[in-house]
Amino acid sequence: MYNPPDYYLVDELLTEEHKLIRKAVRDWVDRSVMPVIDDYAQRHEFPKHLIREMGEIGAFGPYIPEKYGGVGMDQIAYGVIMTELERGDSAIRSAASVQTSLVMYPIYAFGNEAQRMKYLPKLASGEWVGAFGLTEPNHGSDPGSMLTRFEDKGDHYLLNGSKMWITNAPICDVAVVWAKDESGKVRGLIVEREMEGFTTPETLKKWSLRASATGELVFDNVKIPKENLLSNVKGLKGPLMCLNSARYGIAWGVMGAAMDCYDTALRYSLERKQFGKPIASFQLQQKKLAEMVTDITKMQLLAWRVGILRNDDRATPAQISMAKRNNVETALKIARESRQILGAMGISGDFPIMRHMMNLESVITYEGTHDIHLLITGMDVTGIAAF
Repeated sequence: MYNPPDYYLVDELLTEEHKLIRKAVRDWVDRSVMPVIDDYAQRHEFPKHLIREMGEIGAFGPYIPEKYGGVGMDQIAYGVIMTELERGDSAIRSAASVQTSLVMYPIYAFGNEAQRMKYLPKLASGEWVGAFGLTEPNHGSDPGSMLTRFEDKGDHYLLNGSKMWITNAPICDVAVVWAKDESGKVRGLIVEREMEGFTTPETLKKWSLRASATGELVFDNVKIPKENLLSNVKGLKGPLMCLNSARYGIAWGVMGAAMDCYDTALRYSLERKQFGKPIASFQLQQKKLAEMVTDITKMQLLAWRVGILRNDDRATPAQISMAKRNNVETALKIARESRQILGAMGISGDFPIMRHMMNLESVITYEGTHDIHLLITGMDVTGIAAF
């Protein structure tokens, strides 16, 4: 039975509501995700049937007001949900993170009331799936150089371009797409599945996030109704604010993967015997486990503190970058060390460690690469931009 570490009694910092939410999501992951996720990952397929279930447990837009189909919870609750989902698989957390932070959030924050009422309830329930279009084939860390454009044609906009590495793209019903207008200003548009010229080819042959639906967003003279423009934001501020929310969710989410790896390794080390005794009795295995639980504790405190700052609307983008960078790197290190404890069994689909490790190789790059987040911290402490 899964027994996540809480060495510094971080649970005491959570409210009873947070714990109830965590239990509900944890129970759902045990019931609906764990029995099937390895098979879906092996088959390179996303378990689409889980989308509606995630809507039912409040995993989409938990901090969006109830008026729009959300649950109206705080940022700690959002983080707790992301942790439990990623314990199941990064693909499951990614689907919820994109739906919440990159689709529902910009519609709520930058859209008008009509847009909120039209899209948010269906996204919250899982009736609709959303995608977020910012990254392009030749423009990842430098989104300001994007080539996707739209023109004003009088009674509509005409959108052309493409986006790449888009979570949920092959299954999305709507996409929040960032493109440049005729003056070169970045704006947000809501694109709907049935719009002519909009296609979403799937990206396959991935070694990582194999249970995630990844693809492209391709726009070939797509007519966008003018009422689909997110009129309350201009420039890169819009997508970057979305990414702040997503990066925050990642900082919490990867703890689920790390905890699952640690818990698996600890239990295995106590059961596996070599030289007549459990391998947990050997110094080098204890060193690995001690360092893992120490690192998880630091991850927990970092995520909790930035969550409190977000609740107070005081968390800076640089603080969020630090949490994302540190926690993903730490989770990947824990996955690798856990694999070592299991030896050859660590690469088997009978255990989750290698699946988590491969997933984290993507997480350390997406929503801002590890290096870019490092340079964001460097710029914050020196005042000098290195990119």
